[in-house]
Amino acid sequence: MKPTRLSLRSRIFAYMILLILVASILIALVSIYQYRDQSNDYHKQRLERKENQVRSNVEYLINKETTYVVSTENLGLIFKDEIYKIADIHNVAFNLYDPEGDFIITSDTSIRNDNITECLSAEILNNLRATVDKRYVEEIVTDKGDFQSSYIIITDAKSKPLGILNLQYERDNSFSDMELREFLKRLGYTYILMLLIAIVFAYFISRYITRSLKSIGEKLDQTRFNKRNEKIIIDGAGEEIYNLITAYNGMIDELDESAVKLAMSEREQAWREMAKQVAHEIKNPLTPMRLTVQSFQRKFDPEDPNIHQKVDEYTKTLIQQIDTMSSIASAFSNFAKMPAQQNEMLNVVKITRLAMDIFNEDYINFSSEEEEIIAKFDRTQLIRVITNLVKNAIQAIPNDRTPHIDVRVFEQNENVVITVKDNGIGITKENTPKIFEPKFTTKTSGMGLGLGMVKNIVETYNGSITFTSEENKGTTFIVTFPKN
Repeated sequence: MKPTRLSLRSRIFAYMILLILVASILIALVSIYQYRDQSNDYHKQRLERKENQVRSNVEYLINKETTYVVSTENLGLIFKDEIYKIADIHNVAFNLYDPEGDFIITSDTSIRNDNITECLSAEILNNLRATVDKRYVEEIVTDKGDFQSSYIIITDAKSKPLGILNLQYERDNSFSDMELREFLKRLGYTYILMLLIAIVFAYFISRYITRSLKSIGEKLDQTRFNKRNEKIIIDGAGEEIYNLITAYNGMIDELDESAVKLAMSEREQAWREMAKQVAHEIKNPLTPMRLTVQSFQRKFDPEDPNIHQKVDEYTKTLIQQIDTMSSIASAFSNFAKMPAQQNEMLNVVKITRLAMDIFNEDYINFSSEEEEIIAKFDRTQLIRVITNLVKNAIQAIPNDRTPHIDVRVFEQNENVVITVKDNGIGITKENTPKIFEPKFTTKTSGMGLGLGMVKNIVETYNGSITFTSEENKGTTFIVTFPKN
C-alpha cells in the first residue's frame, strides 16, 4: 500500500498556516522577553536613582549639617532622628552598617526582625570591597515578594569609609505583569483574526498557485503517443510555469513529428509485407496452373477418344486456380480501399438482420433489444463488417465441438454496439497484440485481411473494435460506433 502523499496545494496551505502560527508564537515570546527586560531595566534604574538620592542626602548630612564629630562611632547619633526624614522623603527603607558589617541603625524598626541582619556576611563584604564603584546588589526572593538589597560604602569629606548604606527595595511587578497579560490577550485576539484571514488567503492563493500545475497535470495524463495531443495555453503564468509549459509544448511537437514518421514507416513496412504476402499467395495457384498446362501440352493427342473429357478437366483446373487468384486480388483490393463516409442514416438492426440472411446455419442466433436503432453508417461497409466477424466466428469453432454463435445489437451511451460471440478455440495471449495486423492469420488459408479491414472501416466512422477471449472457450468481438 502506497503512503498517502499530500498534494502541493495542501502543502502550500499547511506551510502558510504554520508560518502564521510560528510567527505568532515567536512574537509572543519576544514580547514577554521585552516586557521582562524592560521591567528589569526599570527596577535597576529606579534602584540606582534612589541610591543616589539617599546617598546624596546621607553624605550631605554627614559633611554639612551634623554637629557631631564625623566618625563611624557617631553614625548612630548623627542619623538618630534624620534617618526617618530621609526615608520618608525618598519613600524607601534603608539601614546603616559600620565598615566591618555590624548593624548600626535602620529607618524601619517594624521589619527589623525579618529583613535586618545584625552583621553582614563575609561574602557581601568581599563582593562590596571588590567592586570598583564600591557598590553591590543582592537579589532576595521571599514568600512576601522579590527584593533587591543594595550595599554602598559611604565616606566623609576626606573619602574615608564611614559605613555601609543598605537599601531595601521591593520589586513590584504586578503592574508590569498586568500590562503584559493585557498585551498578550490583545495579541491573541489579533492573531486569531489574522489566522482566520490567513486560512482564507492561503486557500485561495494555494488554488491560484497550483491551478496552472493542475492544468499541466491533466494535459500530461491525456497525452498519448497514438493520437494528436493539444498544447497547453495558460495566460499570465509565472516564469517557472511558463518554462514548464514551453518544454511540454516542444515535447508535443516532437511527439507529433515522431508519430507521423513512425506511422509512415509502419505503413510502408505493412505494405511491403502485404506485397510479399500477395505475391506469395498469387504464386501458389500459378504453380499448379503451370504444371497442368505442361502436362496437357505433353499428353495432348487430337485423336484421343477422351480428349473432350481431358480438355474439360484441364479447363476446370485452370478456372479454379484463376478464381483463387481473383479472390486474393479482391481481398487485397477491399482492404486497400478506404471506405468513404456516407451520410446515410440507416436502421442498424435491419441491416444486421439482412447481413445474417446469407448464413443458414441454425447455431447462429441474432437478438436486439430494440427493433430500430438509427445511426449514420455506410450500408455496404456495415454488411461487410458483420459478415467478416461472423465468418471468423464460424471458422474459429473446431469440428469436434457443437457450434454456437450469438450476434447482438443494442444502444449504450449514444453509441451503437454490435457483439459477435462464439464458443471457438479463443485467442492465445501471444496472438492478442497481432489480431488486427493486416497480414496476420491463424488459419491455414486466407491472407488475414478480414479483421484489419473491419478495424479500418469502424475507425473511419470514429468507432472502435475490441475483443475479449478465453482460450478453448470462445471469443467476443465488440464493435462500437456513434449514432451520429
